Amino acid sequence: MVYGFKKLGYNARDFIIKDFDANFCLDDGLGLERILTRHLITTKDLSRAEILALFKDAREFLDAKARSTLEGKSITTIFFENSTRTLSSFESAANRLGARILRLDVSRSSSSKGETLYDTAANLAAMNPHAIIIRHSLSGVPYLLSRHLRCPVLNAGDGKHAHPSQALLDLFTIFEHFGGEICGKKILIVGDIKNSRVAASNIELLGRFGLDITLVAPPHFMPTCALKKSHCLSPELVDESDIIMSLRTQIERHQRAIYGSLKDYANDFCIHENLIKNNPKLILLHPGPVHRNIDLSDAVMNDTRCLVLRQVENGVAVRMALLKKLIVGE
Repeated sequence: MVYGFKKLGYNARDFIIKDFDANFCLDDGLGLERILTRHLITTKDLSRAEILALFKDAREFLDAKARSTLEGKSITTIFFENSTRTLSSFESAANRLGARILRLDVSRSSSSKGETLYDTAANLAAMNPHAIIIRHSLSGVPYLLSRHLRCPVLNAGDGKHAHPSQALLDLFTIFEHFGGEICGKKILIVGDIKNSRVAASNIELLGRFGLDITLVAPPHFMPTCALKKSHCLSPELVDESDIIMSLRTQIERHQRAIYGSLKDYANDFCIHENLIKNNPKLILLHPGPVHRNIDLSDAVMNDTRCLVLRQVENGVAVRMALLKKLIVGE
Protein backbone atom coordinates (compact mmCIF):
# COMPACT_ATOMS: atom_id res chain seq x y z
CA MET A 1 0.00 0.00 0.00
CA VAL A 2 1.33 3.42 -0.92
CA TYR A 3 -0.02 6.79 0.12
CA GLY A 4 0.31 8.53 -3.22
CA PHE A 5 2.16 11.57 -1.84
CA LYS A 6 2.64 13.12 -5.29
CA LYS A 7 -1.06 12.73 -6.05
CA LEU A 8 -1.88 14.43 -2.75
CA GLY A 9 0.62 17.21 -3.41
CA TYR A 10 2.90 16.49 -0.47
CA ASN A 11 6.42 17.75 -0.13
CA ALA A 12 8.45 14.85 1.25
CA ARG A 13 10.60 17.20 3.32
CA ASP A 14 7.94 19.02 5.30
CA PHE A 15 4.92 16.75 4.71
CA ILE A 16 2.53 19.65 4.17
CA ILE A 17 -0.64 19.36 2.09
CA LYS A 18 -0.52 21.81 -0.81
CA ASP A 19 -3.31 20.62 -3.06
CA PHE A 20 -4.99 17.30 -3.61
CA ASP A 21 -7.47 15.59 -5.87
CA ALA A 22 -10.68 15.10 -3.89
CA ASN A 23 -11.58 12.16 -6.13
CA PHE A 24 -8.38 10.27 -5.35
CA CYS A 25 -9.36 7.14 -3.41
CA LEU A 26 -7.15 4.44 -1.95
CA ASP A 27 -8.18 0.86 -2.65
CA ASP A 28 -8.57 -0.12 0.99
CA GLY A 29 -11.84 -2.02 0.81
CA LEU A 30 -13.84 0.45 2.88
CA GLY A 31 -15.78 1.72 -0.13
CA LEU A 32 -18.96 3.71 0.33
CA GLU A 33 -18.92 3.50 4.13
CA ARG A 34 -15.70 5.49 4.28
CA ILE A 35 -16.82 7.98 1.66
CA LEU A 36 -19.96 8.79 3.66
CA THR A 37 -18.08 9.22 6.95
CA ARG A 38 -17.66 12.85 8.01
CA HIS A 39 -14.32 14.06 9.36
CA LEU A 40 -13.06 17.31 10.84
CA ILE A 41 -9.68 17.94 9.24
CA THR A 42 -10.06 21.68 8.60
CA THR A 43 -12.73 24.29 9.26
CA LYS A 44 -13.69 24.00 5.59
CA ASP A 45 -15.23 20.59 6.35
CA LEU A 46 -18.23 22.39 7.87
CA SER A 47 -20.60 24.75 6.10
CA ARG A 48 -21.75 27.99 7.64
CA ALA A 49 -25.18 26.48 8.35
CA GLU A 50 -23.60 23.46 10.04
CA ILE A 51 -21.45 25.70 12.21
CA LEU A 52 -24.45 27.72 13.35
CA ALA A 53 -26.24 24.45 14.19
CA LEU A 54 -23.16 23.36 16.17
CA PHE A 55 -23.30 26.62 18.10
CA LYS A 56 -26.93 25.97 19.00
CA ASP A 57 -25.96 22.61 20.50
CA ALA A 58 -22.89 24.08 22.19
CA ARG A 59 -25.04 26.72 23.85
CA GLU A 60 -27.16 23.97 25.42
CA PHE A 61 -24.06 22.03 26.47
CA LEU A 62 -22.75 24.99 28.46
CA ASP A 63 -24.84 23.74 31.39
CA ALA A 64 -22.06 21.13 31.90
CA LYS A 65 -24.60 18.41 32.66
CA ALA A 66 -23.87 14.76 31.93
CA ARG A 67 -25.73 13.23 29.00
CA SER A 68 -26.16 9.79 27.46
CA THR A 69 -25.87 10.95 23.83
CA LEU A 70 -22.78 8.80 23.20
CA GLU A 71 -23.49 6.03 25.70
CA GLY A 72 -21.99 2.77 24.42
CA LYS A 73 -19.66 4.63 22.02
CA SER A 74 -15.88 4.54 22.25
CA ILE A 75 -13.49 7.36 21.34
CA THR A 76 -9.74 6.96 20.88
CA THR A 77 -7.33 9.84 21.48
CA ILE A 78 -3.81 9.64 20.07
CA PHE A 79 -1.62 12.69 20.57
CA PHE A 80 1.87 12.63 19.04
CA GLU A 81 2.50 16.12 20.49
CA ASN A 82 2.12 17.30 24.07
CA SER A 83 -1.24 18.78 24.98
CA THR A 84 -3.03 19.81 28.14
CA ARG A 85 -5.99 21.97 27.12
CA THR A 86 -7.03 20.29 23.88
CA LEU A 87 -6.68 16.71 25.12
CA SER A 88 -8.43 17.45 28.41
CA SER A 89 -11.15 19.39 26.62
CA PHE A 90 -11.92 16.59 24.16
CA GLU A 91 -11.89 13.98 26.92
CA SER A 92 -14.17 16.11 29.12
CA ALA A 93 -16.52 16.53 26.16
CA ALA A 94 -16.60 12.79 25.51
CA ASN A 95 -17.15 12.02 29.20
CA ARG A 96 -20.05 14.44 29.50
CA LEU A 97 -21.70 12.76 26.52
CA GLY A 98 -21.32 9.31 28.11
CA ALA A 99 -18.64 7.91 25.78
CA ARG A 100 -15.79 5.58 26.73
CA ILE A 101 -12.29 6.99 26.12
CA LEU A 102 -9.18 5.08 25.15
CA ARG A 103 -6.08 7.27 25.39
CA LEU A 104 -3.19 5.72 23.47
CA ASP A 105 0.22 6.33 25.05
CA VAL A 106 2.32 7.43 22.09
CA SER A 107 5.57 7.08 24.02
CA ARG A 108 4.85 3.36 24.33
CA SER A 109 3.10 2.85 21.00
CA SER A 110 4.50 0.91 18.06
CA SER A 111 4.81 4.13 16.05
CA SER A 112 7.74 5.04 18.27
CA LYS A 113 9.28 1.72 17.22
CA GLY A 114 9.02 2.38 13.50
CA GLU A 115 5.47 1.33 12.65
CA THR A 116 4.21 2.96 9.45
CA LEU A 117 1.30 5.39 9.46
CA TYR A 118 -0.78 2.95 7.40
CA ASP A 119 -0.23 0.13 9.92
CA THR A 120 -1.10 2.49 12.75
CA ALA A 121 -4.35 3.32 10.94
CA ALA A 122 -5.10 -0.36 10.31
CA ASN A 123 -4.59 -1.22 13.97
CA LEU A 124 -6.72 1.67 15.13
CA ALA A 125 -9.50 0.60 12.76
CA ALA A 126 -9.35 -2.95 14.10
CA MET A 127 -10.32 -1.63 17.55
CA ASN A 128 -13.61 -0.38 16.01
CA PRO A 129 -13.70 3.05 17.66
CA HIS A 130 -16.58 5.38 16.91
CA ALA A 131 -14.19 8.32 16.50
CA ILE A 132 -10.46 9.04 16.63
CA ILE A 133 -9.00 12.33 17.81
CA ILE A 134 -5.42 12.87 16.68
CA ARG A 135 -2.69 15.47 17.06
CA HIS A 136 0.56 15.22 15.11
CA SER A 137 3.60 17.40 14.45
CA LEU A 138 3.40 16.68 10.71
CA SER A 139 0.85 18.49 8.60
CA GLY A 140 -1.47 16.12 6.75
CA VAL A 141 -1.39 13.09 9.06
CA PRO A 142 -5.06 13.37 10.17
CA TYR A 143 -6.12 13.61 6.53
CA LEU A 144 -4.11 10.53 5.57
CA LEU A 145 -5.56 8.55 8.47
CA SER A 146 -9.06 9.59 7.48
CA ARG A 147 -8.51 7.95 4.07
CA HIS A 148 -8.08 4.57 5.78
CA LEU A 149 -10.66 4.70 8.57
CA ARG A 150 -14.40 4.14 8.54
CA CYS A 151 -14.94 6.22 11.70
CA PRO A 152 -14.75 10.03 12.00
CA VAL A 153 -11.27 11.50 12.43
CA LEU A 154 -11.01 14.79 14.31
CA ASN A 155 -7.88 16.84 13.80
CA ALA A 156 -6.66 18.19 17.14
CA GLY A 157 -3.78 20.00 15.46
CA ASP A 158 -1.37 18.97 12.69
CA GLY A 159 1.91 20.81 12.26
CA LYS A 160 1.37 24.36 11.05
CA HIS A 161 -1.64 23.30 9.00
CA ALA A 162 -4.86 23.42 11.03
CA HIS A 163 -6.53 23.33 14.44
CA PRO A 164 -10.22 23.43 13.51
CA SER A 165 -11.82 22.84 16.91
CA GLN A 166 -9.81 25.72 18.40
CA ALA A 167 -10.95 28.07 15.65
CA LEU A 168 -14.56 26.95 16.16
CA LEU A 169 -14.45 27.63 19.89
CA ASP A 170 -12.80 31.01 19.24
CA LEU A 171 -15.56 31.94 16.81
CA PHE A 172 -18.20 30.69 19.26
CA THR A 173 -16.69 32.85 22.03
CA ILE A 174 -16.81 35.90 19.75
CA PHE A 175 -20.30 35.02 18.50
CA GLU A 176 -21.72 34.69 22.01
CA HIS A 177 -20.06 37.84 23.34
CA PHE A 178 -21.46 40.00 20.55
CA GLY A 179 -24.88 38.33 20.47
CA GLY A 180 -24.31 36.95 16.98
CA GLU A 181 -23.64 40.40 15.48
CA ILE A 182 -20.08 39.72 14.32
CA CYS A 183 -19.96 40.67 10.64
CA GLY A 184 -17.60 43.62 10.25
CA LYS A 185 -16.10 43.31 13.74
CA LYS A 186 -12.42 44.22 13.67
CA ILE A 187 -9.95 41.66 14.98
CA LEU A 188 -6.19 41.87 15.38
CA ILE A 189 -4.35 38.55 15.27
CA VAL A 190 -1.03 39.21 17.00
CA GLY A 191 2.10 37.11 17.25
CA ASP A 192 3.76 34.18 15.50
CA ILE A 193 1.12 33.93 12.79
CA LYS A 194 3.29 32.23 10.18
CA ASN A 195 3.94 29.18 12.37
CA SER A 196 0.51 28.96 14.00
CA ARG A 197 -2.07 26.37 12.98
CA VAL A 198 -4.54 28.24 15.21
CA ALA A 199 -4.02 31.37 13.11
CA ALA A 200 -4.38 29.42 9.87
CA SER A 201 -7.73 27.97 10.91
CA ASN A 202 -9.01 31.25 12.35
CA ILE A 203 -8.08 33.24 9.26
CA GLU A 204 -10.23 30.93 7.14
CA LEU A 205 -13.14 30.69 9.56
CA LEU A 206 -13.36 34.27 10.84
CA GLY A 207 -13.03 35.59 7.31
CA ARG A 208 -15.90 33.39 6.18
CA PHE A 209 -18.10 34.91 8.89
CA GLY A 210 -17.30 38.44 7.80
CA LEU A 211 -14.83 39.60 10.44
CA ASP A 212 -12.36 42.30 9.44
CA ILE A 213 -8.93 40.74 10.08
CA THR A 214 -5.62 42.54 10.49
CA LEU A 215 -2.43 40.54 11.08
CA VAL A 216 0.12 42.06 13.45
CA ALA A 217 3.58 40.50 13.64
CA PRO A 218 7.26 41.10 13.01
CA PRO A 219 8.26 40.40 9.40
CA HIS A 220 9.66 36.92 10.15
CA PHE A 221 6.36 35.86 11.79
CA MET A 222 4.12 37.24 9.04
CA PRO A 223 2.62 34.85 6.46
CA THR A 224 2.26 35.63 2.77
CA CYS A 225 -1.40 36.46 2.19
CA ALA A 226 -3.71 39.22 1.00
CA LEU A 227 -4.98 40.30 4.43
CA LYS A 228 -4.23 43.67 6.01
CA LYS A 229 -0.93 43.62 7.88
CA SER A 230 1.05 45.66 10.35
CA HIS A 231 4.52 45.16 11.80
CA CYS A 232 3.66 47.43 14.71
CA LEU A 233 1.14 46.88 17.51
CA SER A 234 0.19 50.53 17.72
CA PRO A 235 -2.29 52.11 20.17
CA GLU A 236 -4.23 53.40 17.16
CA LEU A 237 -4.80 49.85 15.87
CA VAL A 238 -5.84 48.65 19.31
CA ASP A 239 -8.24 51.54 19.88
CA GLU A 240 -10.05 50.80 16.60
CA SER A 241 -10.41 47.06 17.24
CA ASP A 242 -13.17 44.96 18.77
CA ILE A 243 -11.08 41.84 19.39
CA ILE A 244 -7.42 40.98 19.88
CA MET A 245 -6.30 37.39 19.49
CA SER A 246 -2.81 36.93 20.88
CA LEU A 247 -0.74 33.91 19.85
CA ARG A 248 2.10 32.04 21.51
CA THR A 249 5.54 32.24 19.93
CA GLN A 250 6.04 28.80 18.34
CA ILE A 251 9.67 28.30 19.40
CA GLU A 252 9.51 24.55 18.70
CA ARG A 253 8.72 25.23 15.04
CA HIS A 254 11.55 27.69 14.45
CA GLN A 255 14.53 26.29 12.58
CA ARG A 256 16.81 28.91 14.13
CA ALA A 257 16.65 31.40 16.97
CA ILE A 258 14.73 34.51 15.89
CA TYR A 259 15.12 36.59 19.05
CA GLY A 260 17.97 36.58 21.55
CA SER A 261 15.29 36.58 24.22
CA LEU A 262 11.51 36.44 24.22
CA LYS A 263 11.64 39.63 26.27
CA ASP A 264 12.88 41.36 23.12
CA TYR A 265 9.75 40.16 21.33
CA ALA A 266 7.57 41.17 24.29
CA ASN A 267 8.86 44.74 24.18
CA ASP A 268 7.02 45.19 20.87
CA PHE A 269 4.15 42.68 20.91
CA CYS A 270 3.12 41.91 24.49
CA ILE A 271 -0.38 43.21 25.18
CA HIS A 272 -0.23 45.23 28.36
CA GLU A 273 -2.64 47.31 30.41
CA ASN A 274 -1.62 50.72 29.04
CA LEU A 275 -2.09 49.51 25.46
CA ILE A 276 -5.77 48.66 25.97
CA LYS A 277 -6.76 51.33 28.50
CA ASN A 278 -8.69 53.46 25.98
CA ASN A 279 -10.82 50.67 24.56
CA PRO A 280 -13.40 49.42 27.10
CA LYS A 281 -15.36 47.42 24.48
CA LEU A 282 -12.35 45.34 23.50
CA ILE A 283 -12.16 41.59 24.21
CA LEU A 284 -8.95 39.56 24.32
CA LEU A 285 -8.49 35.93 23.31
CA HIS A 286 -5.58 33.48 23.45
CA PRO A 287 -5.57 29.76 22.52
CA GLY A 288 -3.12 28.90 25.31
CA PRO A 289 -0.76 28.18 26.77
CA VAL A 290 -0.23 31.84 27.57
CA HIS A 291 3.32 33.05 28.05
CA ARG A 292 2.64 35.63 30.76
CA ASN A 293 4.32 38.96 30.19
CA ILE A 294 5.38 37.75 26.73
CA ASP A 295 1.98 37.39 25.04
CA LEU A 296 -0.27 38.99 27.66
CA SER A 297 0.76 40.85 30.79
CA ASP A 298 -0.35 39.73 34.26
CA ALA A 299 -2.65 42.74 34.48
CA VAL A 300 -4.31 41.92 31.16
CA MET A 301 -4.80 38.29 32.18
CA ASN A 302 -6.74 39.57 35.20
CA ASP A 303 -8.75 42.10 33.18
CA THR A 304 -12.47 41.37 32.77
CA ARG A 305 -12.05 41.88 29.02
CA CYS A 306 -9.74 38.86 28.84
CA LEU A 307 -11.85 35.84 27.87
CA VAL A 308 -9.17 33.13 28.01
CA LEU A 309 -11.00 31.06 30.64
CA ARG A 310 -14.29 31.58 28.81
CA GLN A 311 -12.60 30.05 25.75
CA VAL A 312 -11.69 26.98 27.81
CA GLU A 313 -15.28 26.63 29.05
CA ASN A 314 -16.68 27.12 25.56
CA GLY A 315 -14.17 24.66 24.14
CA VAL A 316 -15.71 21.71 26.00
CA ALA A 317 -19.21 22.64 24.81
CA VAL A 318 -18.12 23.13 21.19
CA ARG A 319 -16.26 19.80 21.18
CA MET A 320 -19.32 18.09 22.65
CA ALA A 321 -21.32 19.46 19.73
CA LEU A 322 -18.66 18.26 17.26
CA LEU A 323 -18.58 14.74 18.68
CA LYS A 324 -22.36 14.55 18.64
CA LYS A 325 -22.52 15.69 15.01
CA LEU A 326 -19.77 13.43 13.67
CA ILE A 327 -20.67 10.29 15.62
CA VAL A 328 -24.46 10.48 15.88
CA GLY A 329 -24.94 12.55 12.74
CA GLU A 330 -27.24 15.14 14.29
